[in-house]
Amino acid sequence: MKVILVNGSPHEHGCTYTALKEIEKTLSECGVESEIFWIGNKPIAGCIGCGACAKLHRCFVDDIVNEFNKKAVDADGFIFGSPVHYAAASGAITSFMDRAFYSGGRAMRGKPAANIVSCRRGGASAAFDQLNKYFTINCMPIVSSQYWNQVHGSCPEDVMKDEEGLQTMRTLARNMAWLLRCIEAGKAAGINFPEKEPVIRTNFIR
Repeated sequence: MKVILVNGSPHEHGCTYTALKEIEKTLSECGVESEIFWIGNKPIAGCIGCGACAKLHRCFVDDIVNEFNKKAVDADGFIFGSPVHYAAASGAITSFMDRAFYSGGRAMRGKPAANIVSCRRGGASAAFDQLNKYFTINCMPIVSSQYWNQVHGSCPEDVMKDEEGLQTMRTLARNMAWLLRCIEAGKAAGINFPEKEPVIRTNFIR
C-alpha cells in the first residue's frame, strides 16, 4: 500500500512539509509506504478547458501535473497539503489539482484522500473545506482525523511546537492506514467499489 503526500507549498521544506513529514513517519509505523511529492515553485498553468485530455489521456500542458498523474495510477491513497493564502488554498495547488483531477481523476476515483493545511493564524478551515471538494466530486472516500487537518506556525520550528496539530496529523495517518486495510480486506472478500452509472448532465436553463 502506498500513499502520495502532495506538498503544495512553494517552500520545499517549510511548514506544509513539516506536517506531511509527521504523516509520513506515522504511516511508516503503520506499515504503509508513502512519498512526498513536491509540486515545485515554478508557475503552474491553470486548466484552460480545452478537453484535449479526453483524447490524449493526459493533460495537454506537459508538466508536473502529468508526472503526478502517472504516479497516481499505482497509488492507493492521497493526502494533499497546502499553505493558507488569504483564507484559501495556494494558487499553485489549486491550478495543480484542477488539472490533475480533470485529466487524471479516473486514476484516483474510489481511493481514500484527505488534505492538510498550514497557516500562521487564521483561514485554515476555509482552505480545508475548499480542498475537500475535489474528493467529493470524484467519488473518493475522505479520511478524517480528530480535528480539522491544520497546523499553525510561521516556520517549521513553530509547527513542531503545535502539539495538537501534529497529533491531528498522526491520527489522520493512522486513520488512512486503517481505511486502506479495510478496502484491501473488502476486495479480498469480493467487495468492489460500486459501478459508476452513465453521467447525467443538466443545467438550469433547460
